[in-house]
Amino acid sequence: MNLREVIVAGFVSMVFVVIGFPQQISPENYSSMQWRMIGPHRGGRTVGATGVPGKPNEFYIGVNNGGVWKTNDYGRTWKPIFDDQPTGSIGTLAVAPSDPNIVYVGSGEGLQRPDLSIGDGIYKSVDAGKTWAHLGLRDGEQIGDIIVDSENPDRLFVAVLGHPYGANPERGVYRSVDGGKTFQSVLYKDENTGAIALGFDPKNSQIIFASLWAARQGPWENGAWQGDTSGLFKSTDGGDTWRQITKGLPEKPGRIGFDISLADSNRMFAICSQSVYRSDDAGESWTLVNSDRRVASRPGDFEEIKIDPKNLDLVYSANVAAYRSTDGGKTFTAFRGAPGGDDYHTIWINPENPDIMLFASDQGAIITVNGGETFSSWYNQPTAQFYHVITDDQYPYNVYGGQQESGSVGISSRGNDGQITFRDWHPAGADEYAYVAPDPLDNNLIYGGKVTRYDKRTGMVEDVGPPGRQRALRTAPLLFSKADPHALYFGANTLFKTVDGGKNWAEISPDLSREQPDVPESIGIYRSEEMASQPRRGVIYTVAPSHVAADTIWAGTDDGLIHFTRDGGKNWTDVTPPAVTAWSKVSLIDSGRFDKDTAYTAINRIRLDDQRPWIFRTHDAGKTWKKIVSGLPDNEPINTVREDPVRKGLLFAGSERSVWFSLDDGENWNPLRLNMPATSIRDLVIQRDDVVVGTHGRSFWILDDMTPLRQLTEEIAASESFLFMPQDAFLYPTNLNTDTPLPQEEPSGQNPPDGAIINYWLKAQPATAIVLEIFDQTGKSIRRYSSDDKPMSIDANALAFPDYWVRPAATLPNSAGSHRFVWDFHPESEPDAPSRFPIAAIFRNTAPSPTTARAEPGLYRVKLVVNGKTHEQPLTLHSDPRIDPPVQPATH
Repeated sequence: MNLREVIVAGFVSMVFVVIGFPQQISPENYSSMQWRMIGPHRGGRTVGATGVPGKPNEFYIGVNNGGVWKTNDYGRTWKPIFDDQPTGSIGTLAVAPSDPNIVYVGSGEGLQRPDLSIGDGIYKSVDAGKTWAHLGLRDGEQIGDIIVDSENPDRLFVAVLGHPYGANPERGVYRSVDGGKTFQSVLYKDENTGAIALGFDPKNSQIIFASLWAARQGPWENGAWQGDTSGLFKSTDGGDTWRQITKGLPEKPGRIGFDISLADSNRMFAICSQSVYRSDDAGESWTLVNSDRRVASRPGDFEEIKIDPKNLDLVYSANVAAYRSTDGGKTFTAFRGAPGGDDYHTIWINPENPDIMLFASDQGAIITVNGGETFSSWYNQPTAQFYHVITDDQYPYNVYGGQQESGSVGISSRGNDGQITFRDWHPAGADEYAYVAPDPLDNNLIYGGKVTRYDKRTGMVEDVGPPGRQRALRTAPLLFSKADPHALYFGANTLFKTVDGGKNWAEISPDLSREQPDVPESIGIYRSEEMASQPRRGVIYTVAPSHVAADTIWAGTDDGLIHFTRDGGKNWTDVTPPAVTAWSKVSLIDSGRFDKDTAYTAINRIRLDDQRPWIFRTHDAGKTWKKIVSGLPDNEPINTVREDPVRKGLLFAGSERSVWFSLDDGENWNPLRLNMPATSIRDLVIQRDDVVVGTHGRSFWILDDMTPLRQLTEEIAASESFLFMPQDAFLYPTNLNTDTPLPQEEPSGQNPPDGAIINYWLKAQPATAIVLEIFDQTGKSIRRYSSDDKPMSIDANALAFPDYWVRPAATLPNSAGSHRFVWDFHPESEPDAPSRFPIAAIFRNTAPSPTTARAEPGLYRVKLVVNGKTHEQPLTLHSDPRIDPPVQPATH
């Protein structure tokens, strides 16, 4: 902690203890802060996918935990259109064939798999995705499919899969005839059987097919069961009555995927039980045509088959790779897929031009317009799914994480060329899902997985994991100690430690999982006598070495135990809170920043069919715990909790939908979603003054400069105006790169503001103009801003001259609420002559630093005048740390 941080922490702690803080904090006090997305622009798991038949260039995708995206240029660029909604977990969507402005979206991933997020029902847009309305089926949690009548956009059927981890009645097939205002259950088996797929007979919309699927996910990794009530059903009276079709299909088919030919509705294909079946009599009977395990591997995970709309014998199957058959399903050939598997989930084929197809996979969405010869990129979708996030201590700092299905990523928090592009990120040598651990003593060495070491200088990856066989999950914890930067910990069923980069490992704990875990009620009908004597299967899921005492370590398991050691692992104590039952996953433990007896833990009970938030706090080494969830919604499971290293009592939490913060040690929580879309926040860390988030569906996000949260007090919130102490600012090198810029269609992440961030608060709009002034260390005013300043207009003639440079004047906001202003480091040396920028860069918002002189590193003072009252704060400017040593901060 530097001197400035000490001063801020001491000031805030003193005021906070004396005057306390109200239970709920108005967002007006901190709403000027904004998240920025840095990427990477590499697609994540996507299942929902559809095109618009009459608009061959237009497509929609629903990303698992990434919201809804739209393209109108065949996938060259994608834009999010669902970011203001309360969920980002999407599994299916449908465009009304008779009115392309009507779009229905089903939330929840619509899958049964080891890691998923639930949704909250059905949404509808009547303006092609500009605005959305929630319709219903909220407790369905997982929507498997939606189909819309080709002639009536108000008539639709919805396949509700239901709770993935428990029984619930809102399952099966629902029908609406009023555009989703009301829904009627028309096909229901029981509380354990959901619906996964639907289809109209293209010649007669009174004929509907539905696939019911009975399955349950278990509370332990890869625990999953299939029921006996799955099957294919058919209705010939518009969904009023249904009958099951069994002739030729397996007795216990599990999940069934099917398609009906648009050219001849008698021809159908189905995929289930690792085999392909064909019907030539409108589904009344079926014949096994293919048992190629490549085409139908991993039953329950894929089951997607599609028929070319104009060729009965041309069939596509989505699986680990994409397959195509030209002989009616007898043989299949892979035509798209990486050696490691792309994992395709959904195929949409344009009914008017079958050469145009949309494929959704674990890597994102891709489009072909030439029958599969070439495809658009999935490197233009920032929908990466991360399990954890960590940063290094470089400048700019790098952000690391393991991405679902796609390996690992290390990405710069700031790009040298004005934005963060593909030039600024690279795989980090670790497995998918994995923790990534940059070496604090050598930032060129990156550890990951179970365990590998990656050298950024050479690209070499070597296995340095502990010898022998351990019981460990794909997300096995791996991290360095903050108190001892030589110590690297790896969590399996026991805890391992190395102090020499993996050359030698010491096992420093016994098996910390439950010897005989209970069988939770949520398993329901799938419980068995054998489960009561099942082998030990829990593992260490989170490790938290103390920040202040090297021998103090916390460890939590996925089967619901917390242990604590004060002597480096010689002795361990079970300190599990009594309320934490078996298979309550200890998602993350964060050790206290200020003393060794404090810890915070996020308990995730999604796999017990419990969507409530669980966070616990201890200040006495686990002897007693307090549940701290006041202010959190009842349906907001928590994945992570972290303590700020500067302001004692400032906590951050990541839930399945958002980020939250507390100023009173977790007694009360407040929303910090701001401009971020709803997505699963799997982990977050504090890096200097920033909050860095790893999402499970929207890549990495950074909240730059948390100054208002670190300094906000009740006294400040009640004041008429206030100027916060600015964080230290860094003079990033001027970029005068004159290379041809990247095309504006190339995806990019946002750089942080290039200047000194100044935060201030106004309770109401002042009666007179406010003034912000910058003074150098001699007391000379070098820059002055006023809320009366007029934005500079640009002469239209200037646009004709590409070498004309100009910087628009900044306007100082003076409305009520919190504000953030950026001083660009430039003194007002020529008051009547604007600094110079390339005119085109202004409109692209990528202007480099201007060519006029900038302030020198040193100590400055900021003055804000509001209604005649003067506020002053110090400001320290540093050179880029890669160039010059930092300036010593001012003493205050």
